[in-house]
Amino acid sequence: MEALRIGIVTSSDSCAAGTKQDGSGPALMELVEARGWVLAGYRLCADDAEQLGAAIIELADAEAADVVLTTGGTGFSPRDVAPEVTARVCDRMAPGVAEHIRAESAKVTPRAMLSRGAAGLRGRTLVINLPGSVKAARESFGFVADQLEHAVQMIAGGGHD
Repeated sequence: MEALRIGIVTSSDSCAAGTKQDGSGPALMELVEARGWVLAGYRLCADDAEQLGAAIIELADAEAADVVLTTGGTGFSPRDVAPEVTARVCDRMAPGVAEHIRAESAKVTPRAMLSRGAAGLRGRTLVINLPGSVKAARESFGFVADQLEHAVQMIAGGGHD
């Protein structure tokens, strides 16, 4: 199998405004590259439904990412809209991915129950919402990374041995 193409989107008002440096996006880039996968693109946007949706669509459709990982926007804040945007831009949802992340995260912190992250399929791209903190983004990536190649094979119609 060819190396996966991974797109990364950080959704953060403060990072987009330049008042805070994005830590979770670059942390995910390091993890992706350590696996030998290809970075299909990185986008930084405000916690804004239109910006986030456009970034996911661009990485999935124009950049042909196999997987788009979003970081940030999964909590209870009024501007946390990643799950709603993911549901809107995806054709089918993949609830087991987000459920697994929450279940594994709950072993680390009881605050995992406060994550509203979602996952879904946009055409041939798997979109997964991860938390915005560097620690939680890294941990969540670790909970799903081993299954991403198989997931992409399944999306392409294979991988059912």
